[in-house]
Amino acid sequence: MPDPVSAIEKHPCPACGAQAEWNPGKQKLVCPFCGTEAPYDVTQAGAIVELDLVKALRELPDEARGWQVERRTVQCRSCKAVSVFDPARVGQRCEFCGSPELVDYQEIKAPIRPQSLLPFKVPESTVREQIRRWYKSKWLAPGSLKTRALVDTVRGVYIPYWTFDAQVVCPWNAEAGHYYYTTESYMEGGRTQTRQVRQVRWEPASGVVRHFFDDEPVPGTHGVSQALLRQVEPFMTNELTPYDTAYLSGFIVEHYQVVLLDAAKASQEQMTRKLYDLCAAQIPGDTFRNLQIQPTYSGQTFKHILVPVWLLTYTYAAKVYQLIVNGHSGRMAGQYPKSPWKIALIVLGVIILIIIFLLAQGNG
Repeated sequence: MPDPVSAIEKHPCPACGAQAEWNPGKQKLVCPFCGTEAPYDVTQAGAIVELDLVKALRELPDEARGWQVERRTVQCRSCKAVSVFDPARVGQRCEFCGSPELVDYQEIKAPIRPQSLLPFKVPESTVREQIRRWYKSKWLAPGSLKTRALVDTVRGVYIPYWTFDAQVVCPWNAEAGHYYYTTESYMEGGRTQTRQVRQVRWEPASGVVRHFFDDEPVPGTHGVSQALLRQVEPFMTNELTPYDTAYLSGFIVEHYQVVLLDAAKASQEQMTRKLYDLCAAQIPGDTFRNLQIQPTYSGQTFKHILVPVWLLTYTYAAKVYQLIVNGHSGRMAGQYPKSPWKIALIVLGVIILIIIFLLAQGNG
């Protein structure tokens, strides 16, 4: 009997035998050479399950680890990103910073396997055109940047994320401030005037917030800018599909660098910040101070997922820039160099306008 894991990994074209790749536009495996659509059914995988966080932090079972297939893992010496490749298709440069310094990455234990992923839906051709329009809209960018064929280096990458669920009961106490106004007298121009002065009456207040956090996201990447990722979120976790290597065919997968323990701590910090705002919204009155919250977390679960990103990394004037597109929704965020000459022109224009305004005021 053939190995079922190997059968899942290989997706040959039924016409020419080449490796079929996931086509976001057609939502099918398609041969990149002859265009034949593979008959592989990606809907046959099992259900998506939430894993118990407490049990996982103690010891995750071996069946939840590994990639299900043979993979080669390399780390970039420059940006420290870790990429997971088909052994036969290892890139010569880091897809995240462009560095050629890639070395084999040795793990202490097998990685936690993704339970689910969000497939690519936005085609590469659409992304290339979107990036061209984005560059044209950046007036401060150097003119030479807009003429370079940067879109030729767009790559599809699956980025690791952790998501966390938790039921929280959060008692809070604070001082609620209620505004009231008093009338006071003052002298102006030798005459007595009156005005209303706002005062605050402070009273103790307390309450309880009960809230369920569903799929609180924590990026597991070091290869993609966290700030850019936050700009292209959300990744629609309600549209996740069970993990299947067919979706990965033709794309790069980044190995998570934020381990489960650190991700769980980060998610709880995010939840606590949101709980503070939820508690603050319950405080009566007009203002508050000395808000204290005491959250208790229960029913904590997690998922390790992969999300799709179209990534463009380029170097300009010896500095590395990234531009990313959410491969599912099409939301885009990017970095780009600013022309010092154009910035100087804007500053000069502002100075001239200020001088004109001051001269007009003086003549008036």
